[in-house]
Amino acid sequence: LWPWLLASSGLSALVQLVTLPFFPDSPSYLLIQKGNEEACRKAIRKLWGEGDHQAEIDDIMKEKGAMTSTKTLRVLEVIKERSLRWQLYILMTVMTTLQLCGINAVESKFEEYLIPYVSLGVGLCECLSSILCSTLIDRFGRKVLLWGGYSLMCSVLALLTMTLSLQHRFFWMHYFSVILIFLFVVFYGIGP
Repeated sequence: LWPWLLASSGLSALVQLVTLPFFPDSPSYLLIQKGNEEACRKAIRKLWGEGDHQAEIDDIMKEKGAMTSTKTLRVLEVIKERSLRWQLYILMTVMTTLQLCGINAVESKFEEYLIPYVSLGVGLCECLSSILCSTLIDRFGRKVLLWGGYSLMCSVLALLTMTLSLQHRFFWMHYFSVILIFLFVVFYGIGP
């Protein structure tokens, strides 16, 4: 069953591969990147039907003007730029904590018969958390979700440490640990 389940993820890629040539190019890409206004008009007509779409083309032209006035920085210039230093520190902290959270090591602590169920549950929790995050981020903002996600992840990891150390004493502790991993994944997806 696992090879079929793993191969099913390629189904969406195959559908995209077959249908993508029939979709029009993005009008903003055609106008901003390629500079082809006629192809942009054709793509807009294909997407939105016939009619006067000059307002949309004017908006794309304003976007193009705004993009030409901004300077593109190289990596070394971003590191040297003092005004971007705090954003860079925050980004590095978030990415480092995500890499060092240790969830992969925790999954390996389970008996072999539980690992496929844990993997399947983690995938379902990732889907659930992406749906929740898309609805919660507009309501609460990114900062609240980051703080809340990290706080809840710390709490879950503390509980998980206790349950993993007690799993040999109580038979039901394995299942409680699995539930905590699922909660961790949901909080991970919602927050960081």
